[in-house]
Amino acid sequence: MKKWLAGIVVATSIFGLAACGSDSGSGSSDGKELVVGASNVPHAEILEKVKPILEDKGIDLQIETYQDYILPNKDLDNGDLDANYFQTVPYMDLQMKENEYDFVNAGGIHIEPIGVYSKKYKSLEDLPEGATILMSNSVSDHGRILTLLEKKGLITLKDGVENTQAQLEDIKENPKKLKFDYEYEAALLPQMYENEEGDAVVINSNYAIDAGLKPLEDSIAIEDSNSPYVNVIAVNKGDENKEEVKELVKALRSKEIQDFINEEWDGAVVPVTE
Repeated sequence: MKKWLAGIVVATSIFGLAACGSDSGSGSSDGKELVVGASNVPHAEILEKVKPILEDKGIDLQIETYQDYILPNKDLDNGDLDANYFQTVPYMDLQMKENEYDFVNAGGIHIEPIGVYSKKYKSLEDLPEGATILMSNSVSDHGRILTLLEKKGLITLKDGVENTQAQLEDIKENPKKLKFDYEYEAALLPQMYENEEGDAVVINSNYAIDAGLKPLEDSIAIEDSNSPYVNVIAVNKGDENKEEVKELVKALRSKEIQDFINEEWDGAVVPVTE
């Protein structure tokens, strides 16, 4: 992921996107076109496989690709998109709270286990005292990162802390005195890993895959498939009952698409059915 791309939306058709939002508050006006915003990998690639399935249902799926986590929700809220497919429920909840969006989860599709990467050390156990771990500035990611590190025995969280809500101040024990640097956009982290910045870098699998990394092989630690951070189809409240949206979720959960996900990413992306 190139630094200059961070925060910039790459739309496959700027004029088509503008036209889709011109007639209604939530995207398509004729009920046959469905405009979905998605991250390049794996979301947009999965949606490309879904296109012919929806075409058989009389639905024209239009895919708009994004390189960040902010604009897809802004465009969903302002009606340029009918749905987006890139985010987890904890992230969506945080965004709704901070921006007063009125979104709902129309259906969970897959999990992208978050991983820890290092060019300097071969395992978490090898990290020295005072090692610096680079992570994204997305607060919703911090809980899952800390939960992963706790499961691997590097830290202990305070009693009673909900894992998905955990923050750095909730660390109770940190025997290696690890330092956490969280000032970075998630899209920049793969390049920071390549530049050997920090001692370890925590990278979301979609950005890792897009940068040519193989999460299961290249990471020194990775979430298991029981992660609660399911990537979902998000829509404006009320649109979850639209036939096109229901057909989209149904297609994404079909055996054909689940088999494609398993074969294409071999465990780096894990399909779910609810």
